[in-house]
Amino acid sequence: MIHWTEIRRPIVALCAASTALLLAACMLVPGKFDSTLNLHRDGSFTYNYTGEITMLGLSELAAMAAEQKDNGEFLPHCWDEETNAQRDCTQEEIETQREEWETFNSSRKNEAQKNAGIMQSMMGGIDPSDPDVGEEIAAKLRRQKGWKNVEYAGKGLFNVEFEITSKLTHDFIFPTIEDMPMVEKFVMLTRRADNSVRITAPGFSAQDNSNPSGMGALLAAAGESKNADTSELPKLEGTFRIITNGTILANNTDEGPRASSNGKVLEWVINSRTKVAPTALIALQK
Repeated sequence: MIHWTEIRRPIVALCAASTALLLAACMLVPGKFDSTLNLHRDGSFTYNYTGEITMLGLSELAAMAAEQKDNGEFLPHCWDEETNAQRDCTQEEIETQREEWETFNSSRKNEAQKNAGIMQSMMGGIDPSDPDVGEEIAAKLRRQKGWKNVEYAGKGLFNVEFEITSKLTHDFIFPTIEDMPMVEKFVMLTRRADNSVRITAPGFSAQDNSNPSGMGALLAAAGESKNADTSELPKLEGTFRIITNGTILANNTDEGPRASSNGKVLEWVINSRTKVAPTALIALQK
């Protein structure tokens, strides 16, 4: 007789996959995009991002949440120990397997409820098992200032147009989603006490293990890096530029600043080979 714990291994794997997806929940990554920061020396700025944003694991979370709600049907399985041929179970074997199945199923249900609560909390109260979860997130973004257009294309992919004009009296981060504090940062502007601004774009670098925000690091942490199908992961491809009439103190572009009618331009061409996040330090007027 084969023990029921052998049958439950695929279910255990499902729970492990659920944990990996929990790590990915609310993790946004750019795809094809064009992004520009216009930063003026008086501290005013305009930032825009046009292109693709993917929420990793969104469709898988919905499917898994729905699957974990299904307790399935108890089916006893017995094999001959010598021939490995399947055979009818005795009544005692059926009762033993049923008891183990009910115990494990109860544990699985509790774990699913716990994970569902965590996922819903991470997603700002949105139920990830809702088939319209993508549209609900798109609607949430459209309510926020700056998101001029957000369309959900399915499988976690959003086509967006974002633009905001403000003044750097405080730090700035893109993107942010209301009630989702764990959203990954694409671009950060940090105002320093000496009236300079440090600009970093951790989201615009290769998704490998050296980038703690990257997909590769996530997959490795989840134990899936060798077996994960990366063919459907978003392709990082775009351009990030900074246009400023402030004083450029430091930057890591390949060619340095070039002149333009509005000041100087720093430009980074981003793709899967970009291993270092764009950075710059710009002094504003005092």
